[in-house]
Amino acid sequence: MLAHLHRKTIAASLTLILAGFASTAFAGTAQPNIDMGVATSTQPVHVTLILKLHNQAALEQYIQQTVTQGSPNYHQFLSTSQFAGQYGATDAEIAKVQAYLQKQGLGSQVMANHMAIQTSGTLDQLGKAFQTSIHTYVSRSTGQSFHRPASVLVLPSALADTVAFASGLSNERKYLSHRLGAPAFAVSPKSLPLGPTTLSKTTSGNPTATGEPGEYTVGDVANFYNINPLYQHGITGKGSTVGIVTLSNFYPADAVTYWNDIGLATKPNRITQIHVDGGGAIDGGSGETSLDVEQSGGLAPFANVLVYDAPNSGNGFTDAFLRAVSDNKADSISTSWGLPEIFNFAALNVTGASDTDTSDAGDLQAFHQIFMEAAAQGQSVFVAAGDSGAYDTVRDLGLPGTAAGDYSAPLTVDSPASDPYATAAGGTTVPVTFYNAANVPVISITQENVWGWDYLQNYFNKVAPGEYDLFSTGGGGGVSVYWHQPLYQLLTQGIRTSEPKQSLVYIDPQAGPTTLLQLPSRFVGRNMPDLALNADPETGYIVISTYDGGLISGYGGTSFVAPQLNGISALLTQNSGHRIGFWNPQIYLLQDIFGSGTYSGFRDIRAGDNWFYYGTPGYDQGSGIGALNVANLAQFLKLGF
Repeated sequence: MLAHLHRKTIAASLTLILAGFASTAFAGTAQPNIDMGVATSTQPVHVTLILKLHNQAALEQYIQQTVTQGSPNYHQFLSTSQFAGQYGATDAEIAKVQAYLQKQGLGSQVMANHMAIQTSGTLDQLGKAFQTSIHTYVSRSTGQSFHRPASVLVLPSALADTVAFASGLSNERKYLSHRLGAPAFAVSPKSLPLGPTTLSKTTSGNPTATGEPGEYTVGDVANFYNINPLYQHGITGKGSTVGIVTLSNFYPADAVTYWNDIGLATKPNRITQIHVDGGGAIDGGSGETSLDVEQSGGLAPFANVLVYDAPNSGNGFTDAFLRAVSDNKADSISTSWGLPEIFNFAALNVTGASDTDTSDAGDLQAFHQIFMEAAAQGQSVFVAAGDSGAYDTVRDLGLPGTAAGDYSAPLTVDSPASDPYATAAGGTTVPVTFYNAANVPVISITQENVWGWDYLQNYFNKVAPGEYDLFSTGGGGGVSVYWHQPLYQLLTQGIRTSEPKQSLVYIDPQAGPTTLLQLPSRFVGRNMPDLALNADPETGYIVISTYDGGLISGYGGTSFVAPQLNGISALLTQNSGHRIGFWNPQIYLLQDIFGSGTYSGFRDIRAGDNWFYYGTPGYDQGSGIGALNVANLAQFLKLGF
């Protein structure tokens, strides 16, 4: 089945989730991995302790005030030191943690935001420091070997109110980039050609556009979403900085080649690379980083670009975000990596010696604190919503019939896009006509749709029954079952609660079914995505990636949308003369008041689906509040609405 080509089975993640699981909303009862015993004790490891924020309720209020016109704190964004002083750990609290680490023979480094302390040592040292042993595990499904703690981490009770979470004691590779290539179909017709078509092909407006579905450029994005008026007024991102957080290094020359090849004039020497936690490896994720820089830097051609890359294991992802936010140099930040939200639900937490596991879903809480700091500092954060439609675990765990056994496909969303302080970037399909080998149109999409490949599935069910399984490729979206509905979605029409009877079930070929997680029904959760732009690989883009062989076409995924929003934010920053700050309260208010349409900043998406949620008038869980009219949005934001 085609869908199996796009998945990476990570049943190993379920073991991480279920260790020490004690949530009242969920119940875990199985561990589909093999425990190989205590890991090599002398192996070096880097660990980050996330410190609890102070005055979090006041911080939430302050963030809202920074984007509320009329507030004395409107656009009064904090510096990193101001954030540390008002909301970070105190000097006394930090000193206690450092003293304990020193007693264990461990050094430490405090982040400038006073939200994290980093330390390094051997697995034996850190295992003793956290009163656990570190074991080696092997995934039954992939054969992957990795280490992680065998039990919940424990610190002295005197530190339990300071340290929220420790990451880095597991080296399991888990996050996926949200980019996909268009599939090749080997049935009659031998392929599904994308042209010619009068519905999509147009290069008017932007000279760098191609007008060719599957070969679109940032110029086409400018045409789709009315960005060109900003360029015509000299708005190119000058004076602003975009940040990319990624889990793979790349070749900066890829981006320069892309911009040059499409004829785009850009600021020279504007890319700065920052390797975090020993990052810098060129690997299978390098194409992701290339496209992130090409898209964000292409839409804002005179903005500076900071690229923070870290290893795709342990605390790499959180550390890269910590660095990008603590540095506070980027006006906006995007990432195109994630994993299903439910894979985090019982990440290993630090507890006091006399306490029980609080199950604060470690990585989710770590990102939450980081994103709150970003919002307080005026840094806009955009995160890809995922490429598995409304069923986010499918791309990771696969479909029934895998060698490892079967998994159910509950309705789930992607993380960290589900965080209320991130702007979740969803996906659409722009108008296009598909022709068969006889040049007869067989599929015609006449308006921008929510992206879901069931429109292809329906076609192939007719011409080649049983040959292809495209479920559930599409733009991520749905309802978080961890984060409550944020205030900015309170008055938005179309917001939903979680669906009933959703559970993650593992069916062992020998032992039979085991329910791993029972998801809460009718949970009043954060809905996502927030916005959506073209992400369908069938109406996708060209990318320059040396790792992938140079020029490649037919690529898409919400991986493109997050950096595109990042670049657009840089344009809005220059146009407004200041950082835009946290997007969500501002765009939801605009949509609630002015709606969508010709004079709005948003274009409603009323067709298509992501295999469960349909494009409808107003907000929907496939496209959020819709696609952008960037020139209109720029005027609203400049006027202070």
